[in-house]
Amino acid sequence: MTRIHSVISAVVLSLAMFSAQAVELEISAKEAYAKTQQTKKTVLLVDVRDPVEIMFVGFTDAVDVNIPFSMVDRTKWNPERNVYLVSRNPKFVEQIKAELAKRGLDEKTEVITMCRSGSERGEPSAKVLREAGLVNARFVVHGFQGDPIKEGAQTGMRLKNGWQNSGLPWGRDLNSEKMYRLDR
Repeated sequence: MTRIHSVISAVVLSLAMFSAQAVELEISAKEAYAKTQQTKKTVLLVDVRDPVEIMFVGFTDAVDVNIPFSMVDRTKWNPERNVYLVSRNPKFVEQIKAELAKRGLDEKTEVITMCRSGSERGEPSAKVLREAGLVNARFVVHGFQGDPIKEGAQTGMRLKNGWQNSGLPWGRDLNSEKMYRLDR
């Protein structure tokens, strides 16, 4: 009987740890910003969008660095969807780890990723980082632009939640020192 209790306890503990991990994967834009404002820097905030997207949508200098999780490949066309192909940055994890090392931070540092909406690159990039040993990787839920309005005259416009709609600092100017660039 005690063996059964031990097994049940282990399963319950595992489920509790899994649940806690799933919850802590997400972080709000306001919480992420607050972490960047702490005196002792214990977080790395990474914009994982393609730099061209940032150029047209906007940027926040609260971000430590732009390292794209995936990028548009302007040399490959998808005729079925009538768009350029998007491919994952094969050096993403390596580049994140290098950025941590450059700042004197280790792999236990909280790394927060942010994309446009939080779902297509933010969450997957945080999961990839966790799988690569960065156990405290998280993502900004609703991302930089937030969710689209579903009704009314502004239907489809991203005017709900996210970084831009939370009263946090952002603008159109890019910080060339933080942007992902191939020329350096």
